[in-house]
Amino acid sequence: MADFDPVKTRTAPPASRSHAIPRSRMALLFMVMLTTAAGNTAMQSVMPSIGTSLGVDDVWISLAYSWSALLWVVCAPIWAERSDRRGRKAMMALGISGFIASFLLCGLMLWLGLAGILPAFWALLLFAAARSLYGGFGSAAPPAVQAYVASRTPRSERTQALSLIASSFGLGTVIGPALAPLMVMPVLGLAGPFLVFALIGAVTLIALRLRLPNDEPQFAARGSAYESPYSGSPTSEVAEETRDGDEDEDYGPEPGKLRWFEPRLRPWVICGLLGGHAQAMVLGIAGFLVLDRLGLRSDPMAGAGPVGLVLMAGAIATLLAQWGLIPRLNLGPRAASLSGIAIAAVGTIVLALGQNLHTIALGYSIASLGFGLFRPGTTSGTSLALTRAEQGRAGGITASVAGASFIYAPALGVWLYNHSDWLGFGLIVALCSIVLVYGWTALQADSTLTQDRR
Repeated sequence: MADFDPVKTRTAPPASRSHAIPRSRMALLFMVMLTTAAGNTAMQSVMPSIGTSLGVDDVWISLAYSWSALLWVVCAPIWAERSDRRGRKAMMALGISGFIASFLLCGLMLWLGLAGILPAFWALLLFAAARSLYGGFGSAAPPAVQAYVASRTPRSERTQALSLIASSFGLGTVIGPALAPLMVMPVLGLAGPFLVFALIGAVTLIALRLRLPNDEPQFAARGSAYESPYSGSPTSEVAEETRDGDEDEDYGPEPGKLRWFEPRLRPWVICGLLGGHAQAMVLGIAGFLVLDRLGLRSDPMAGAGPVGLVLMAGAIATLLAQWGLIPRLNLGPRAASLSGIAIAAVGTIVLALGQNLHTIALGYSIASLGFGLFRPGTTSGTSLALTRAEQGRAGGITASVAGASFIYAPALGVWLYNHSDWLGFGLIVALCSIVLVYGWTALQADSTLTQDRR
């Protein structure tokens, strides 16, 4: 087969063509992100109580996520690049499969530990190993979803489109903590949420495979044919990119390998890393803070409810930011990032001062509102800094930056918090302040980023 030149054969689209992704497809993409988010926050709402029941130190519970987060950082760009060649749907399916396998095994290992069949050390070690399946394979889904949306959305609308997808995580973080206490059942105990969300993931995977059309690989021309993931037979030719009203800007040359800190991305990556570490520390500390301030260490089963309420309040605030403030105020990437990180710092201070459930929930909600603005801002900023042909790699970098924040930051935050409340919260506020000052001088203006290129 002759080599295919995407630059030579690409034709300019008609200006009047619609850019909207069909609602049925958007609903499936939303469900993929929602399922993983709900499952992960349900897990986070019960893990402090599980750690207390097992008699494991708080820091080791936080470190159990580290290997998975490291795998996420390494694997997300690989899957993102692969999605450019094999299609977004294939990578979404792989990610959901990793989620299902991870949650089934995590739930089983923790149940064996809580039942006394496995020693606490081995239960936690095997939990960390099972969790690595999510970091290694679950990381395929988010960059594929982001790239699918970004490659079909014009620049001027991309912040809001990516905010909608990000809000699926927000909605999931409402649903997860709300449902987690109800899934603590007599036989399964605190491991119940893991097994139930594995079943929900299986339903999502079936819907994805049946309802989302097989997509032709975006920018797939490489001079050779690639087998369709679900067709059962190899494709006979390499087709030009499938276009769903997605071409109103520069495609640029065939994308090469992107580095995190190349000039176009450096400000967004630095802000995303520092702000992401602050967010990871807040999330790591929150559950243990509730147990300590409410005096629930002696009754870990009773702690799942209050921890879930606090996480749910924060998730509602995140939804308010992503569904309400960003589209209503038409915030661009820079404005969303800077205003969000400032609000997050204020919320962290209120959280540090909280001594009862109401104040803790209020502080966590304010911080979550801020991070709910900040995350879509840095995500869309990273996307807009690159050409449409590079969106698969943009999704990989975004996912890697998010994963890097959870390698050691939650454990560091909990370790500092156990030594002194103010050490942990002080570092979080300091990181937010650095992002605000650096971002003010380094981030590109919204008017430049969101201008459509024709």
